[in-house]
Amino acid sequence: MLDEDKLKQVVADVLDVDVATIGADFSMDTVEQWDSLRHMTLVLAIEDAFSISIPDDEAANITSWPLIKVVVEEQLHEA
Repeated sequence: MLDEDKLKQVVADVLDVDVATIGADFSMDTVEQWDSLRHMTLVLAIEDAFSISIPDDEAANITSWPLIKVVVEEQLHEA
């Protein structure tokens, strides 16, 4: 089961944003500081926080909050 609050906190910490700003429209396009370096840091932080491994092809595609949730849920079910 995905702990959405925990996932939001990881995203907020890595991207240096307020947890309250994370929602359906939260994406690489709407968050100025979400660059390629922070993206990789975000993937690693999510993997560490949830003890999962996100495949490279999926890691490249998690560019929004809805996509992050889907990928993490998939990986948690496979674990």
